[in-house]
Amino acid sequence: MKVDILNLDAKSVGSIELSDDVFGAKVRPDIMQRCVEWQRSKKRAGTHATKTIEQISGTTRKPYAQKGTGRARQGSLRSVQFRGGARIHGPVVRSHAYGLPKKVRQLALRSALSAKQAAGQLIVLEEARLNDAKTKALIERFAKLGISSALIVDGAAVDQGFARAARNIPNIDVLPSIGANVYDILRRHTLVLTKEAVTALEARLK
Repeated sequence: MKVDILNLDAKSVGSIELSDDVFGAKVRPDIMQRCVEWQRSKKRAGTHATKTIEQISGTTRKPYAQKGTGRARQGSLRSVQFRGGARIHGPVVRSHAYGLPKKVRQLALRSALSAKQAAGQLIVLEEARLNDAKTKALIERFAKLGISSALIVDGAAVDQGFARAARNIPNIDVLPSIGANVYDILRRHTLVLTKEAVTALEARLK
């Protein structure tokens, strides 16, 4: 499929042929959901924890005699049944990350790219560079392009001036092509790819 290539002034400067295998694949919401859950699980801190009985500060003395009181036997005031005691089977510090097959991740990324293309939310830029790398100038360019919430994917490296100008704009993310991922694509309304990004993504996913 052919799409127009735009510059930052929203003027057409040519066209590019997009691969149907990457940008015209069947959209699989179930696969995209699996990939997003996998990404979000990897980002979880996993630092939640509760104290076990050996971590509770308190007396180690037996509360009362084992026999003769008529009450249930108790070995420690730090046990779970006492106020201020331990918590049984509480959460511990751990990693929430798990594996997801590479083919599933690639299918999810193809599906996300195809969903943006099918919804008319894909823009191909000639390049993501500014001569005057100022936030105000970039906001004016985005207004011409009709962009308010977007993920901008460049080639192997992101232009530092462009990245600095974009980082103070709400709902705008800038990534190199190697960092393109399903979660960031879906969380923004518009996907903006440079010509270099299109070439890199097609080489990565074909």
